[in-house]
Amino acid sequence: MQIYYTYLFDYYSELFTDKQKDYFKDYYFNNLTLQEIADNNNVSKNAVHKNIKEIEKKLEYYESKLKLYSNKQKIEDLIVNLDKDLKDKIEELI
Repeated sequence: MQIYYTYLFDYYSELFTDKQKDYFKDYYFNNLTLQEIADNNNVSKNAVHKNIKEIEKKLEYYESKLKLYSNKQKIEDLIVNLDKDLKDKIEELI
């Protein structure tokens, strides 16, 4: 699930505040613990946890409505299959 959230974050990060982006990046990209993030930002561990969970929920919501990541996956699958079909057609011609 962690990789999924990072992909979604690539698409939807501009919809979050700078502080939310910082928490998310520290947690998912910099592998900091909730306590480390809390200490660095002078907030409680619970506040960081709540923000991370809120961001994850919003990422899922945005994806459910906009489907940017899902559509990208579908396009990639089509390209892979298209390449396979083209390869098969070329082999038939040879």
